[in-house]
Amino acid sequence: MQLADAMQAWHTDGFAVVPGYLSADDLAPTLDELTLCFPTAAGFHEGSDPRRQRFLDDEFDGIDTFPFASSQLSLLAVHPRIIDLVDSLLGSETRLYSAEAWAKYTGAADYDQRLHRDFLNHTLLVPAGLEQVELFVYLVDVPDDLGPPHLVPRAHTGGLPPLPNWYPRVGTGQSGDRFVASTGRPDLYDVGVSAAGPAGTVVVFTPDTLHRGTALTRPAGARYTMHLSFRVAAAEWAQRQGWADRSHDPSWYQFVEQATPRQLALFGFPPPGHAFWTPETLAGTALRYPGLDLTPWTSRDRDCEVRY
Repeated sequence: MQLADAMQAWHTDGFAVVPGYLSADDLAPTLDELTLCFPTAAGFHEGSDPRRQRFLDDEFDGIDTFPFASSQLSLLAVHPRIIDLVDSLLGSETRLYSAEAWAKYTGAADYDQRLHRDFLNHTLLVPAGLEQVELFVYLVDVPDDLGPPHLVPRAHTGGLPPLPNWYPRVGTGQSGDRFVASTGRPDLYDVGVSAAGPAGTVVVFTPDTLHRGTALTRPAGARYTMHLSFRVAAAEWAQRQGWADRSHDPSWYQFVEQATPRQLALFGFPPPGHAFWTPETLAGTALRYPGLDLTPWTSRDRDCEVRY
């Protein structure tokens, strides 16, 4: 799928699956460091990795948040190909507002989710237009037996109000929770589209797209993905966490000192030429990030804003 096709599908269906968008060369540095974050499939299933216990019982226990122990994984979250894809969907003034890496292991937890939307923890309001985009990035192959997400095209959800947010396959018979549908909607599960794909696949979708995680059934299986969320810079109500809260983590310093101005702008770093950059702030930034090359911010040639 080309970028133009992905953009059209995202507008029409609320999602697009772009198989193998990142190449093996793009993924290789991250895969070399993946064990800094997660056990291998063998290490988990054979019990040889002491981190195994962490991943048991709750599906969300397998999530690491940015910045990651692997600096290469952090850099992959803002890979130039990722930025190009996001820019094609949202425009060039964007912000990364959430980044997670997720390891799942067959039998560790129940990964079979109810259909749901993500906006309740991605915006203070309700989805309004195409101002946010979420991405699943496959670090490894994710065939149907390794729990690919299923997504429901908008043609089947256009008349649904913002709430309820969760749609179980079978009705609960309880009407006390306005966020969960009391009536089962097996019809929505029947029209869900599997996003199975090879390593490097990127799935883009909107926070109001109905989707769900599915069970891992492959014996001794493991699945490694990233979940990235971007917004247009002006949509301040679209948020999940503040990066300053993470900015004294050692992994943050490692990331910043390897990142480009274009990548750092996704987190709110002022671009070269911005009024923030004075001799005093540049000197202070050099103290905080001694390994960061500040040349793009100190250059008198403002064309660097478009070259970085």
